[in-house]
Amino acid sequence: MYSPMERQLLRLHYIYPVPWNRIQPLFEIDPDLERLAAMKPELLSRLLRLPISKAERLSNRLRELDQTPLDRLYRQEGITPIPITHSHYPNDLKRLIDPPAVLYVKGDITLFSAPEKISIIGSRKASEYSRTALSMIVPPLVKHGIVIVSGLAKGADAFAHEAAIEYGGQTIAVLGSGHFHVYPKENAMLSSRIATDHLLITEYPPYVQPARWTFPMRNRIISGLADAVVVTESAERSGTMSTVEHALDHGKVVYAVPGPITSPLSIGPNKLIEEGASPVWNGFQIIETAF
Repeated sequence: MYSPMERQLLRLHYIYPVPWNRIQPLFEIDPDLERLAAMKPELLSRLLRLPISKAERLSNRLRELDQTPLDRLYRQEGITPIPITHSHYPNDLKRLIDPPAVLYVKGDITLFSAPEKISIIGSRKASEYSRTALSMIVPPLVKHGIVIVSGLAKGADAFAHEAAIEYGGQTIAVLGSGHFHVYPKENAMLSSRIATDHLLITEYPPYVQPARWTFPMRNRIISGLADAVVVTESAERSGTMSTVEHALDHGKVVYAVPGPITSPLSIGPNKLIEEGASPVWNGFQIIETAF
C-alpha cells in the first residue's frame, strides 16, 4: 500500500507531526528519504530550522522508531494513515499553503472523492436555533448527495454531523487531536459512529492530545475540504471566524444564517452578511448558487 518513501515519511511524521511545508526541505536533498535515519543532527537542524538540541532528539527517536511496529499499531486501532504523496490523499488539501503531511483516518475513505462537500460550523454554545436552521438547510443538501464536513466540537459542529446522519447523508469529522484522544468526551458516541459509517480524520498521530493550538490548525482542513462554508451561530470573535478566514483565503463561498439581533450568537453571522456573505435559510439556496 505504501512506497518505501511513504513508509519513511510515516515514521518521520509519527515523531515530528508538522505540516508538509515544514518537512519538504528534506525531500529536496533526499527525495526518497533513504538517508533519513543516518542524517546528522546538524543537517536536520538546518533543513528543518530546529535548534540543534531538538534535532538531536529527533535523530535519536528516528533510530529508536526502527523497533516500533507502526503498521501493526495502526491495523489494531483501525487507523489508516494517508501520506500526502498517496493516491487516496484529497487533492483539495494539496492546495493549502501548509497541507497536512499525513492524514490519519477511520471510516469510509471514498468520502474524500465525493464531488460536493459543504462545511457547516458555528459556536460551541449554539442554541436550538442552530438545530432548527439545520433542519431546513441539511435535508436538501444530503438529498443532493453533498457530504457535510465539520469539526466534531460541541454545539453547532455536533448538530451538523447529527443532522447529516439523521437525514440519511454522509459526514466527515475533522479532529484537533489524535484518535486516542477524541475531544470532547461527550461526543465519543458520535465520533464512534462517524468512524464506523462515515469518515473521521485528523492530521495528528494517535497519541497527540488536544491543545489550544491544534484547533486553529484543524480549521484550515475543515474549510479546505469543502466547496463552501455555512455559519449558523457565532460570536463576532471566535474559532468559527478563523475557519471563515481560511475559507475566504481559499476562495470558498461563505453562507451565514441570519439571526435575531437580540442574540449575541447572531452577531457573527449577521456581520458576515453585512460584509458580503450570502444569507441562507434553506439548503436549496446553496445548491442553486454553489454548484
